[in-house]
Amino acid sequence: MERRRVGRFGENDAVTAFAVPTKLAEFAARDDQPEVAAWVRTLPALVPELCERWELTVGAPYEPGGQCSWVAPATTRTGDAVVLKVGWRHEEAEHEAAGLRFWDGDGAARLFADETFDSTSAMLMERCEPGTMLARARPPLEQDEVIAGLLRRLWRRPPDGHPFRPLTSMCDFWADEFEEKLAAAAPGRVDPGIARAAMQLMRSLPRESTDQVVLCTDLHTENVLAAEREPWLVVDPKPYVGDRSYDALQHMLNMDRLTKDPNRLLERMADLLDLDRERLRRWLFARCVQESLGWDGFYDVALQVAPRG
Repeated sequence: MERRRVGRFGENDAVTAFAVPTKLAEFAARDDQPEVAAWVRTLPALVPELCERWELTVGAPYEPGGQCSWVAPATTRTGDAVVLKVGWRHEEAEHEAAGLRFWDGDGAARLFADETFDSTSAMLMERCEPGTMLARARPPLEQDEVIAGLLRRLWRRPPDGHPFRPLTSMCDFWADEFEEKLAAAAPGRVDPGIARAAMQLMRSLPRESTDQVVLCTDLHTENVLAAEREPWLVVDPKPYVGDRSYDALQHMLNMDRLTKDPNRLLERMADLLDLDRERLRRWLFARCVQESLGWDGFYDVALQVAPRG
């Protein structure tokens, strides 16, 4: 394995020559992420253990990588090209491996093996070649079409006994978190009536829906990679079960067009996905208000897409 120093996490840090990708190093260095920093310090011992267990030869991690995982190309004993993903366990991504097993390579990268222990989730996955992100490979309007096509394939009813959590659990958490932050740190930043209406929708929209399908919830153009087996494959899903209208949001929230012409983007994605425009509008309004405390411009978008009537 190539070893190089990428980041420090303290004066006497154990992670000195081990390659830690940029985004993970930056996230672990934050004052509010001591658990992540402690976990990163285990990687120099953990990665070789996994390589020995799964009989892998592994290369340097992908750059800039993600905030919560160490991901690198690897080769199996029999010469197969794979990817080793070693992640810090967190609530949002708890069922990533289960989601990949559920989709079984149909629109998403295949999962070959996985283990979960202590603060770590480890996966051995299909390697996407050339692996170019959709965000860098296609113009925006084509990106919309690829995302819509993948979502249509991923939306399936879950089997009996599935492990996936209901969308209500995530939306309730976000609504509670938003209200606490607004009261404690940003009173007056959001009109009280707007805040109340948005959080009411955040809680009610997933409950009133009878449309129960497995959702990706974090599908955007940096989580779709060019591949050989299929033109595009989804990676890094965060599965929940609930209203498919919700699943159009993450792509929209990651597009510059959202702040320039949100209504046009909303209508385009609703039409591509055969979703009710007004229902998607209510979801987008709620999410933009919820995200507005941390992202500039989202409150203005919320005002522009506020439900009519």
